[in-house]
Amino acid sequence: MGNPSQSGYGISQVAKASRIAAPILPYLPRMPRDYRPKIGLIGAGGITEYHLRNYKLLGLDIVAICNPSRERAEKRRVEFYPEAAVYSDHREVLARDDIDVVDIATHPAPRVQIIEDALRAKKHVLSQKPFALHLDTVTRLSDLADQQGCRLAVNQNARWAPHFSYLNQAIRSGLIGDVATIDFNVQFDHSWTLHTPFNEMHHLILFDFAVHWFDIATVFMEGRAARSVSANVNRSAEQTIKPPSLAQIIVDYGDAQVRMSFNALVKHGQEDRTTICGSLGTLRSFGPSLTEQTVTLHTVAGEASPQLDGNWFVNGFQGSMAELLCAIDENREPSNSARNNLRTLELCFAAIASANDGQPKIPGSVRSINSV
Repeated sequence: MGNPSQSGYGISQVAKASRIAAPILPYLPRMPRDYRPKIGLIGAGGITEYHLRNYKLLGLDIVAICNPSRERAEKRRVEFYPEAAVYSDHREVLARDDIDVVDIATHPAPRVQIIEDALRAKKHVLSQKPFALHLDTVTRLSDLADQQGCRLAVNQNARWAPHFSYLNQAIRSGLIGDVATIDFNVQFDHSWTLHTPFNEMHHLILFDFAVHWFDIATVFMEGRAARSVSANVNRSAEQTIKPPSLAQIIVDYGDAQVRMSFNALVKHGQEDRTTICGSLGTLRSFGPSLTEQTVTLHTVAGEASPQLDGNWFVNGFQGSMAELLCAIDENREPSNSARNNLRTLELCFAAIASANDGQPKIPGSVRSINSV
């Protein structure tokens, strides 16, 4: 077995690590300097509380809120933007010449037509995630956006969660060299979905929840193509919700792996942990929730822990919209564009198909999911 201190996992080696100043990296979202368009929100469900609260903090101008149930739209108007107009038909929002950008926060099935209508009305679009149920839809809508001179982005807000954003900037800066493994371990309580429509979604964890981790994996592994995805899901004996609460996924990159583990029934001692091992160092982020995270960088120089500002439910929702607005202002494709989101959905769809039949799947080979 050898000498533990020489083999690299002894206590003595850990004790020698010196504390160093954390690198200053640009992890917070940035806004365009002057561009502040009028924005319409289409869909007023529960998650839009975070959309509107953070748009208000950014000083954005939400002038219309739309929902088939006007009561929901009225509630959001009173809570956040009392001067906004309320509509029950999204076409009324799209008919307004003063609105340049729409945030479409409906469920996936009706959202495709609304996005198409918005692009044909020459509106820039931020779409809720998961973006689509068919990969060809992603390409079709992306092409339509290009034809209409519009920007189409996806609200993959985890990219701007402070800990994930800092980890990504550290990778991009070469601080840990080439990434070999990424491990996501998430223990949380999703039992709140019991009396909601989510309870009827068999692959709730893989589709609606883990899509954030599929997405951030593609960000961390930028420029590298996954070879296969293997996944399985199980029901816990104690669970009351219908969807399987346990899931694990392995994404094979040939010379690297991304591994994910989810337990959605942890009521006590919850934890969210990310470990990224590279050729020159290791990054870790851990905490009791998605919003409370401590990041540590380990290199030959020592250990560094940045003091990060903000949290996922603030910076994440601000960042998705802010990136779209910057892209419009700078006449470029947003980093969270629908076309960029294609690899995220390829991983997600492959994982669902693998969990269904127990066989590894090549990302991109599973073109659609008929039900989740």
